[in-house]
Amino acid sequence: MPNPAALIRAERLGFSYPGLMLLHDLSFDIQPGLTLVRGGDGRGKSTLLRLLAGVMQPTQGILYRLGGSVFWVQPANPDDDALTGLQWLQARRAEFPSWDDRAEEALLEPFGLLEHIGKPLYMLSTGSRRKVWLVAARACQAQVTLLDMPYSALDGPSRRQVSAILAEAAGDRVRAWIVADYDLPEALAGVALAATIDLGE
Repeated sequence: MPNPAALIRAERLGFSYPGLMLLHDLSFDIQPGLTLVRGGDGRGKSTLLRLLAGVMQPTQGILYRLGGSVFWVQPANPDDDALTGLQWLQARRAEFPSWDDRAEEALLEPFGLLEHIGKPLYMLSTGSRRKVWLVAARACQAQVTLLDMPYSALDGPSRRQVSAILAEAAGDRVRAWIVADYDLPEALAGVALAATIDLGE
């Protein structure tokens, strides 16, 4: 029976590159709360997020997007390089009308971004760029939020901040958060997940 709470539904989803089947026969529902997409290198975690975001299309099966807005960031998008972090956030604010200004402001200092947010993105480290994306993920109020390796290249305090955001997301009854990583981070070991999509080692 279909899950009435599902925001995304996949039925026998697959994706192949020429000569390589990357994803095969995946069926799942994405509902509010925190969903983990786990898997080793080359198992298709990032590809699955792109399919869920709608920037790529499956080569097999059907993907139903039943919810509303989707937040996903193309890593290292050169089109954004000339924007300052603040300008990039302002562009996302225009994209998401329910943007939470207080959530944005509350994260800039814990992420150590106050002295960097006025710099062009090309001047920021990989970790600092990721922090800007994470601020937007928390503030945007998108119904579906997709995060690819959110802990990567972050310092210890920022990793703890991400864990706090995701622990809160696990209890969300409106927004669905989908996180792709090698495994569930230790800091989230006691958190109840809405689902786990296991792509193998």
